[in-house]
Amino acid sequence: MTTQTFRARLLACAALAASLGLAAPVFAQDHTGHDMGVMSDADMKAIPDDADAPAMGNMDMSMTSPLGGYAMARDASGTSWQPDASPHDGVMVHTDSGWMLMGHAVFNGVYDNQGGPRGGDKAFLAGMVMGMAQREVGQGTLGFKAMVSPDPFMGKNGYPLLLATGETADGEHPLVDRQHPHDLFMELAATYSRQAGKDTDAYLYVGLPGEPAFGPPAFMHRQASMDSPEAPITHHWFDSTHITFGVVTAGVSHNNWKLESSAFRGREPDQNRYDIETGRLDSVSSRVSYNPSRNWALQASWTRINSPEALEPDDDEARTSVSALYSRPFGNGGSLSATLAWARKDRIPGDALQAWLFEGAVKPDAHWTVFTRAEQVEQDELAGHHGGVATVRKLSMGAIYDVPLSDTVKLGFGGLASAFDAPASLGYDDPMGGMAFVRLKIG
Repeated sequence: MTTQTFRARLLACAALAASLGLAAPVFAQDHTGHDMGVMSDADMKAIPDDADAPAMGNMDMSMTSPLGGYAMARDASGTSWQPDASPHDGVMVHTDSGWMLMGHAVFNGVYDNQGGPRGGDKAFLAGMVMGMAQREVGQGTLGFKAMVSPDPFMGKNGYPLLLATGETADGEHPLVDRQHPHDLFMELAATYSRQAGKDTDAYLYVGLPGEPAFGPPAFMHRQASMDSPEAPITHHWFDSTHITFGVVTAGVSHNNWKLESSAFRGREPDQNRYDIETGRLDSVSSRVSYNPSRNWALQASWTRINSPEALEPDDDEARTSVSALYSRPFGNGGSLSATLAWARKDRIPGDALQAWLFEGAVKPDAHWTVFTRAEQVEQDELAGHHGGVATVRKLSMGAIYDVPLSDTVKLGFGGLASAFDAPASLGYDDPMGGMAFVRLKIG
């Protein structure tokens, strides 16, 4: 982010704060035992446009995370980490009572066309609205997170997406070649953290719904993925647990390392997308995360999920995930982001199914973003439920052009095209797919 861009965002937040009768926004604060002091004007002028510069040090231009004494830019979905150099969208303000508030929203109006005899077309609205609040309480930091989605309004059948599987529309039949809608309530969570030693913090995260400690950040939060309006076909290997109706996570971070474990409800959300479900915390996960530099975020995780599928209540799953995320900003508001990830799903009883994922996004300036995604998955649901394992592949490429409407609002126009590779016996007939979309981004 350039100094000029930062100043513009600072002025926009100040105007919003004034209109709400709040104190002026501050972009760094003390986390108990950690100095994340506010940057002076001279400090801002001294920082190069390249956010990788060693001069950045502790002078990060964002708030301290509610989960530890590091910059909030490191936080992604749930309690996952992304590279510290990742752009951090959102409007932040401070209230006179000590609360820091942040908001962010994305809406995609999409026309989707999936070709071939197993395809279809549909127009739909997808996206999310996020809010966060935090303040110092006692010797630690209390935080709240909320996220809602318009996805349920697209209907129970979701939208056409060749090679995608997972969940159900009616409680009786699985969705195949379609992406299910996400629930209205994607996250309602509370956190509390405090210092546990020098450069060490401990935290507790409780969500109903929430996201357990497994996998990389959910696809709509990954910098290399968030400009694409379509879900990955690897979603149910890496991040389908991002909406879990009941999760408790405890973790400890030390400098650039974090170790965390979760207890959560294993059952995936049902076909009723507007409600909040409850149940026993019958599943577990663990994740170790390491950010070796400002540009990298690495994780390895494991989970044992009890009865994830409503249609197969006697079957369990074990999943393993490894991923590397990269982000590097450069001049004129541009950035480069990438994700490389592998996961294995062990059905209990059943097959062991692997998935590979690569995502990349290049933002040459403040207007254009070009993105791509390549996936390979071992699927056993495309020929009927557990109808034999087939290796399938998908490649998507697209671009979006953003038009700023104000300092915090952008209107984008984009499109993408997809190619598929699947065994001839599945009857796809080498189809192509594509989406055209309009995006409204606030924050």
